[in-house]
Amino acid sequence: MTHCSPGGELRALFNVRTLAGQVFCFVLALVLLLVAAAAIALVAQSRRDSLNEAKLRTLSVAQAFADSPGIVAALESKDPTAILQPRAEETRKEAHVDNVVVISVHGIRYTHSDPALIGKRVGGPYKEALAGHAFTRSFSGSLGPSVNSVVPVDRPDGKVVGLVSVGLTDKSVNIMADRSIPLSAATAVVAAAITTGGAALVSRRLRRQTHGLGPAEMTRMYEHHDAVLHAVREGVLIVGADHRLMLVNDEARRLLDLPPDAEGRPVTDIGLPPATTELLVSGRTTTDGVLRSGNRLLAVSLRPTDTRGAPQSTVATLRDTTELSAISGRAELVNERLLLLYEAGARIGTTLDVTRTAQELADVATPGFADVTTVDLAPPPVSGEKPATETGYPLEMRRTAIASTDPDQPMFPVGQVVGFVPDRTGAKRVNIAEAGLGIEVITALSWRHWSTERATDLLNYGFHSVISVPLHARGFILGLANFWRAGDTAPFDADDESFAEELVARAAVSLDNARRYTREHEMAVTLQRSLLPRGLPEQNALDVASRYLPARAEVGGDWYDVIPLSGARVALVVGDVVGQGLHAAATMGRLRTSIHNFSALDLAPDELLGHLDELVSRIDQDEAADGGVEIAGATCLYAIYDAVSGNCSVARAGHPGPVLVLPDGTVEFSEVPVGQPLGIGGMPFEAADFHVPEGSRLVLYTDGLVERRDQDIDTGLELLRGSLAGRDRTPEETCDDVLAAMLPGQPSDDVALLVARTRTLDPDQVARWAVATDPAAVAGVRKNVTQWLTDRGLVEEAFTTELILSELVTNAVRYGTGPIEVRLLYDRNLICEVSDTSNTSPHLRYAATTDEGGRGLFLVAQFAERWGTRYTETGKVIWSEQTVGEPEEGAEDDE
Repeated sequence: MTHCSPGGELRALFNVRTLAGQVFCFVLALVLLLVAAAAIALVAQSRRDSLNEAKLRTLSVAQAFADSPGIVAALESKDPTAILQPRAEETRKEAHVDNVVVISVHGIRYTHSDPALIGKRVGGPYKEALAGHAFTRSFSGSLGPSVNSVVPVDRPDGKVVGLVSVGLTDKSVNIMADRSIPLSAATAVVAAAITTGGAALVSRRLRRQTHGLGPAEMTRMYEHHDAVLHAVREGVLIVGADHRLMLVNDEARRLLDLPPDAEGRPVTDIGLPPATTELLVSGRTTTDGVLRSGNRLLAVSLRPTDTRGAPQSTVATLRDTTELSAISGRAELVNERLLLLYEAGARIGTTLDVTRTAQELADVATPGFADVTTVDLAPPPVSGEKPATETGYPLEMRRTAIASTDPDQPMFPVGQVVGFVPDRTGAKRVNIAEAGLGIEVITALSWRHWSTERATDLLNYGFHSVISVPLHARGFILGLANFWRAGDTAPFDADDESFAEELVARAAVSLDNARRYTREHEMAVTLQRSLLPRGLPEQNALDVASRYLPARAEVGGDWYDVIPLSGARVALVVGDVVGQGLHAAATMGRLRTSIHNFSALDLAPDELLGHLDELVSRIDQDEAADGGVEIAGATCLYAIYDAVSGNCSVARAGHPGPVLVLPDGTVEFSEVPVGQPLGIGGMPFEAADFHVPEGSRLVLYTDGLVERRDQDIDTGLELLRGSLAGRDRTPEETCDDVLAAMLPGQPSDDVALLVARTRTLDPDQVARWAVATDPAAVAGVRKNVTQWLTDRGLVEEAFTTELILSELVTNAVRYGTGPIEVRLLYDRNLICEVSDTSNTSPHLRYAATTDEGGRGLFLVAQFAERWGTRYTETGKVIWSEQTVGEPEEGAEDDE
């Protein structure tokens, strides 16, 4: 709505060309006239009231003066004027009157405000007062026109001895009346302002409702409106809020066959069909609703006339669409087909599962298009292999999906092998009611495995029409879709055949995508599993169980590992490469191999993660330089458990920390400093060391176990705590219980889970000896070792062990620094360790024939299965492992 300035609004109100302006000017003139008349009447009434007040005042003053004490005596005295004049003047001033005159019975003035008139005879009638009657009159006296009251003065015996006259001039009366004029004027102005404002508001609203039109324009507009309303070939009705027919044009009368007096009557009383009546009084908004009136088909549209709080009326427009019924029926069918195709696009291919996609095709087509829909797929249905498509080569397809309006239909069930000869890629339509299901029809449809009994069952059920469409995509036939109609349903026509081809073509693309995804997914899963440990290594420090679950949609880069280390130690590794697909799986394989190589160096967990972080950074740089895909991010947790001390050292790079389950079932989340994910660099990693009681369970996992989109990680950790707490379980049982509690369905992200129950070596399996930094101390070491091995039934290993330890101790005494310590561990193998405080690393070399030394480590490498060096915080340890045979029979008895 256009807003006008205040000046424009005022000019619009006084514009006499508009109906609103004329009304405003008329109302304003009428208001001003009424206000003026009221003001005059108010002034006249005020003067009348003032005159009455003057009469009452003069009479009361006169009566009071006549009754005052001593008045009679004063009148009968020799000089009444001397006594009464002062009293009269005092009374005049106090009573605010113009004069107080005392008159003798002979009409002589004793007192007067004008002393010159004292002693003179008064004019005017006063004989009535001499008769004992007081009176008030208006007349002209010596002071001009006045209101005068005369009261007789009586003696106690009733005789009149004089008169008291009190007067007020017209000037005084007018002064009293003029006091009310300002109030009357103000009241008139306020009344004029209020009524003028009201008239302005009414005129403004009228101007808005008439859009500023004048009477002539409104008359012309009404004539045009009436002419157009009754000339258009579209029925128009207006139904009021009380459901009465307010307006109806000639076309609406004709279409609805309304009576002449329909206007003003309730819609329910003008003989309309119930459906039409219900629609017109419903008050809802409708566009092109279809109603039948007799033999006419009407398109009805309803709209409310006002939505701003006023009682709503409804405008209905009617169009005769009888001639378009046939065309509209055809258009409706086309629209249904388009909607069905749209629904197919939305419902078919929602997953990359072949069987699910086939069932979606059947569900979309039934019952909107066919009574029964079957989908048969070439073998294997979910392997991802491409089916054969050579002409005439039969495909032993399998019934994969079926949808039907009747569960008792006689079709082959899901899983039944159904043959098809792929000699066509187009649709084939057969009217079974006319052609039957003989051998000619079966051959034309390229079906196999059909018998006379099967055909009889279908005919007896009532199938009369079928369309068979191969599922064809990218040059291969993936299967066959069959659409059946039975009973009273109309047979398929040529348009239905075209629609079936379009529907199946869309489904074939989704099926082909599902097959390709299945093949790629299986390849990725195969690669992923080939890169994961195929079996856990044999060791006695930990009892380990593991689980790996690939993601529902695509494999990722989660992995785990168990790596035996020297000195009865075992490394536990869990990691996660961000992302999914083959690239993530391949990156996981590279990182796992690198960790194996770094573990061979016997590095501490924090040092190993530092080397791995540098490796990931170099890989990203190389990939970026070659335009390849960089590692989006990787996390890793590396833990080393020592079966001798029962201690565990853990470091992690952006990975969830380990969970420790104590033998009594208590669950603890170990406090391990978290480092940045691999490849970011810039910050060193920090390891945490803690003691693990024997029989405890270490639980390592990837974030897919506890993190989900619909679940906070804290909630996931509490669920994990609850699944681990309680009774003692084996690692295998623990894995099963955790996955059952945390992942009831297939996970959306990869999950790797590693559970290890700790063991410690018996003190009898460990021996330590301090060695002096003297070559002569080697003999004592050999003696102690021989005795220790003999006590444990390892006499056959004594010679080799003496030789190895002699070389290692001699090397430590010669090149190392003290203190020197020898430690023997008898686990699965026999482990010899010699430690010192130097950082020099021995190297294996081939000694020349003339060299006197240099053959010690060569001999150790020959006699030991493995040997190596690991560095500690105080120096280094040179170790070797020997495979031992079975203890001598009866060795334990000898002990």
